Formats: sequence, C-alpha cells, structure tokens
Amino acid sequence: MLLIASFDKKMKPFIKRVLLTAALAGTLDILSAYTNGFIHTHHISKKMFNYIAGGALGLKTALSGGAGVVLLGVFFHYFIAFSFTFFFFLVYRKFRFSSVNPYLMAPLYGLFVWAVMNLVVLPLSLLPSSPINFGKAVIDFLILSVMIGLPVSLSANRYFVKISAYSPFVR
Repeated sequence: MLLIASFDKKMKPFIKRVLLTAALAGTLDILSAYTNGFIHTHHISKKMFNYIAGGALGLKTALSGGAGVVLLGVFFHYFIAFSFTFFFFLVYRKFRFSSVNPYLMAPLYGLFVWAVMNLVVLPLSLLPSSPINFGKAVIDFLILSVMIGLPVSLSANRYFVKISAYSPFVR
C-alpha cells in the first residue's frame, strides 16, 4: 500500500506536467497551422480539424463530416501532441538530456517530430500522398521546433532539474 501511495505521489506531478505541456504544444501548433494557412491563402481554414480526421476517415469522408468529425480531428491532434510530449519526457530522463541545452534540443526534437509525421504517420494515413516540398518542409520544421520542440524541451528540463534537486536518485 505504501508503494502505491509513493508511486501516486511521484506520478501525479509527472502526468500533470506532461498533460499541461502537451496542451500548450498542441495549441501552439494548431494556432501556427492556422496562421501559416492564412499567410498562404489569405483565408482562415474552416476544415483544419476535418483534414486531421481525414487521416483516419479518408479525406472525402472527413471533409463532408460535421461536428463529430471536427471533434475527432481535435482528439487526434491533441493525442498526437500528447504522444510526442510523453515520449520526449520519457526519453529525456532515460538519456539524460538535461546536460544538453534545451534551446538546442528544441530544433532537434522539431526535426524528429517532422520526420516521424512526414515519413511515417502521414504515409500510413488515409490522406492523399504528396511529395515533400523542401521550402514547405523548412517552414514546417521551424514551426515544429518553436511550437512543439521549445515548450516541450523547456518544460521537461525544468521538471527534471526541479525534481533532481529534491532527490539524488533521479539521475
């Protein structure tokens, strides 16, 4: 029973930090997607979350869907943000990235997120495939580095530096 209480005390701050960081990174990412879309088209996309849901439903089905499809797109978007954030926190501690400057980790993680999304996730989805455009890839990498890599890296660094100050056994 004491072991469960100890585990609970350690996990609550960790999960809370991961969830809040994922929510921030996911929100910054979607805001940057809307902003980037507006810069290129001069219109605000009304189907952004439909398009995200299209990865599972197919683009034609998703674009003709209603509120349920939008909610599915919101779920997928934040689930992906949570997955990348959770993965980073686990890897950060395991490989002791705290010795690396978090501002350097941000573009490295942005590149990792870009590569996984564009070389694994999107090709496996039901969205139509398209060739990688170098100019768009650079912009996407910069957005991912700043909007996901930076908040996730800074948050993980702050979390693990803080808990290592309380426990000599963390590292």
